[in-house]
Amino acid sequence: MKFRPLGDRVVVRRIKEDTKTAGGIIIPETAQEKPQEGEVIAVGPGLLDEKSGKRNPLEVKAGEFVLFGKWSGTEVKIDGEELLIMKESDIMGVVEGRKAKK
Repeated sequence: MKFRPLGDRVVVRRIKEDTKTAGGIIIPETAQEKPQEGEVIAVGPGLLDEKSGKRNPLEVKAGEFVLFGKWSGTEVKIDGEELLIMKESDIMGVVEGRKAKK
């Protein structure tokens, strides 16, 4: 199934953080905080400007890595994968120079 967000919404996949502390202690999953960094999977066409009737394109693009607030977005499951759908305004910024892990 494909999913296309509407308006200024963005679909983000959370990036898992390391589960070890600097001292080598493994943190159990129940004690971990949810990551606040993710990869943009899909973006909507942008908000419709009521005055001009034109769409304002979003600043973020699919494939970029972003930081967002701890409680931002709505968690959804699409094709068995947990994703977040949030408004572009919930994104604090783009992480420059980050490469996708394979």
